[in-house]
Amino acid sequence: MTKKYFTLLTLLFTVIFNSNSQNGFRFQEKTRTKQKVSFKLINNLIVIPVEINGKELSFILDTGVNKTIIFNLFKNDSIGLLNPEKITLRGLGGGEAVEAIISKNNKMNIKSLIGYNESIYVILKDFFDLSSRMGTTIHGIIGYDLLRNFIVKVNYKSKKLIFYNPDAHPYKKCRKCEILPIQFYRNKPFVDVKVQLDTIGAKLTNVKMLIDSGGSDAIWLFENSKSEIKTPKKHFNDILGEGLSGSIFGNRSRIPKLKIGDFEIEKPTVSFLDTLSTLNARKLRNRNGSIGGNVLKRFIVWLDYPNRQIMLKKNGSFKSGLNYNMSGLDIIYNGKQLLKVATKKLASDTYRNSLDTKNTVSFVTNYTYKFTHTYVIKGVVKNSVGDRAGLKAGDVILSINSKPAYGYTLNDIILKLHEKDNKKIRFRIEREGIDMAFQFRLEKRI
Repeated sequence: MTKKYFTLLTLLFTVIFNSNSQNGFRFQEKTRTKQKVSFKLINNLIVIPVEINGKELSFILDTGVNKTIIFNLFKNDSIGLLNPEKITLRGLGGGEAVEAIISKNNKMNIKSLIGYNESIYVILKDFFDLSSRMGTTIHGIIGYDLLRNFIVKVNYKSKKLIFYNPDAHPYKKCRKCEILPIQFYRNKPFVDVKVQLDTIGAKLTNVKMLIDSGGSDAIWLFENSKSEIKTPKKHFNDILGEGLSGSIFGNRSRIPKLKIGDFEIEKPTVSFLDTLSTLNARKLRNRNGSIGGNVLKRFIVWLDYPNRQIMLKKNGSFKSGLNYNMSGLDIIYNGKQLLKVATKKLASDTYRNSLDTKNTVSFVTNYTYKFTHTYVIKGVVKNSVGDRAGLKAGDVILSINSKPAYGYTLNDIILKLHEKDNKKIRFRIEREGIDMAFQFRLEKRI
């Protein structure tokens, strides 16, 4: 099982700084009642365009964060950050706090949604390298500041967000929907649900979970010796991701059931996190874990922060399997390379007449050059199928199942490694200038 790098987004950091409050986003025109925004969905994560001081950047919409954070700026991404001050941030993981700056009084907008006097936190070192891990440029994450003043409908199937004025959007009757109250702690939304932890019997345990659109996993649970939440016997140990303060460790497993209102999700994958990695996240008493994108994407979701509630309606993905990367390979984007492509076409009459041949068809080979994206294996989990096949960190991927690697997006590759148990995967790679071929079958370990 590979590192679940998309769970990096569950930062849950503490800002060791007393910042001024801000009003959040509003409709630019007071008479406007809704705004549609298209998004990209990459491994269960929502990516949206956000304009800051006139510069458009790409952000992940993460309900698990209470601040707007930038951690990836290039020279061409200058946004003229205003009034910077140094601060300290701390998050998941066992390491030390990290240095950052806070920039105040910035103008931010997404179409007609606009925020004045917005504060932005800039991490001085890019710990996450999300752009290479998602195959597209990601500059930061945004959550509470954008969501706090609206009812937001999230349609994972159509990849659309609709922001509504809460005063002008009465709920329509929906017998197939579930409405649950939200509790806020440090401006992060929590909901009470139930989980079945034991395969014997049908006992359900009440748990308090963060609604976390910035985590691609289905569920995270925090082990606790004083509660019933313990890792099942069938599991495997893994590095679950990287947080602001270091690596996040735990076990991968499944539980029999997750119950959200009257909705029941069978056999969801669960990551059980250790005490050290979640020390900061446990500051909310009785918090038991998180519900991530692999669950949320099975619903049409209405996030209603003004009325402190969430409404869910099943979509067509509700009963689709909850799988994980079964290869043991951590694959990331590796930049672009100039590729020489050969094309053949029928020779012209002049060219054919110059040849002293009869009854032949002549072709001319032309070469073109184009930039294509490349992928590399960042790491290999010990004793995984990828490891046993002989693949190594640093291998540059040339093709997967006979299709050139540049013909895939990184999201395509991730989905392929999640598909189904025993599926054959063929890799052609380059290692130290030598082309090599490997194959293995995906292995379900839980």
